[in-house]
Amino acid sequence: MGFEPDYRHVVAAARNQRPRRLPLYEHIICNEVMAATTNARPTPDETPNELREYYEGYCRFWRTMTYDCVSWEAGVIEILPEHGAILGGRPGPIQNRADFERFPFEELPELYWQRWQPHVEALAASLLPGMKIVGGVGNGAFEISEDLVGYEHLCLMQYDDPELFAELYVTIGDLLVMLWSRMLERYGDLFAICRAGDDLGFKTATLLAPDTIIEHVVPQHRRVIEQVHRHGKPFLLHSCGNIFSVMPALLDAGIDAKHSNEDQIAPFTQWIEDYNDRIGLFGGIDVDLLTRTDPKTIFDEVVRQGTRYRQAAHGFALGSGNSIPSYVPPENYVAMVEAVQELRRREGSL
Repeated sequence: MGFEPDYRHVVAAARNQRPRRLPLYEHIICNEVMAATTNARPTPDETPNELREYYEGYCRFWRTMTYDCVSWEAGVIEILPEHGAILGGRPGPIQNRADFERFPFEELPELYWQRWQPHVEALAASLLPGMKIVGGVGNGAFEISEDLVGYEHLCLMQYDDPELFAELYVTIGDLLVMLWSRMLERYGDLFAICRAGDDLGFKTATLLAPDTIIEHVVPQHRRVIEQVHRHGKPFLLHSCGNIFSVMPALLDAGIDAKHSNEDQIAPFTQWIEDYNDRIGLFGGIDVDLLTRTDPKTIFDEVVRQGTRYRQAAHGFALGSGNSIPSYVPPENYVAMVEAVQELRRREGSL
C-alpha cells in the first residue's frame, strides 16, 4: 500500500505528542532540489493557470517525498517598499522619525494581499487529500525590522532614538496581527500548523541583547500566537542561532514547537533534554552533514540519529536542522528522506 498523507501526524508532533508515524518536516526546500528530484517547476509564474500548474507540482513534490504537509509562507518582507536591507550592505528605508512617519504602513496589507492571495488560492485548490499547510504569514517582527532599518542601523537606532525603536516594533506587531487575522479568518482551515520564521541569533549569541528581544520582539510574537491559538492551531517558531537566552520568554509567549538547530551551537539532544517536556521539536539533522558527506553515510547517520531522537522526544518531526538550500546535493537530500522511510518501515507505520 502506498504512502497516504495524514496531516494529523505533524499536528501531534507540534502539540508535543508522539505521532503514530514519524513525520518528515522541512522549513524550506529550494526549487532547484525540488526540480531535480520530481521535475517540479522551479519557479512559479503569476498568471492564474500557471500558478495553478506550479502549485499542483509543488503539492505533488511533498506527497511524493512522503511528507504529510506542505511548507509554505507568504513573506512580508517581499512586499516592503525598498526591500533588501535584510540582506546586508545598505540601510533600509526607515532611519529616523521622519522616515518612520512617512513610510506607507497603511498600504502594506493591500500590497500583501495583492501579492499573495492568488498564490494561496492556487495552493488551496492544489492540496492533495490528507495534506494541509505548515506556514502562514512569513517573517517575524525582528526580520521585518531588519529589512525596514538594516541590522547595523537598527542597533544604532536602539540607542539614538529608543522611543522610535520601541514604536517600530509595536507598529510591526500591528501589521502582523492584521495580516494573520485575515489569513486565519479566510484560510484557517488550510493550515495544520501556523508558523513564522524569525532568526534571532547567530552561532554564539542573539543578534540583539536578550533583554531587548524579550522587551520588544517577543511581545509581537505573543500577539500572533494568541490569534493562532484562538483559531485552534499550534504555533511553530523557526529561529536560527543560539537563542537559549530568550527561550524562556518564547515558551512563556506560547510557542508550541521549535525548529532550527545546528550541531556547532548545540546537539539536538540538548534541545530534547532542555525542552522535551514543553514543546515539540522539529529538525535534528545538521545541514553540514547533508552538504558534505555521501548518500550512504547520510542514510546510515539519519537512521541512527532518527532512532535516538524518536525514542527520546515526545513530539518530534525529522528533517534538516535548517533548510535544503541549493548547495545540498539532491541525492543527499533523498538519502535523508529514504532513511525516514526506513525508520517507518521498522516501526510498521509506512
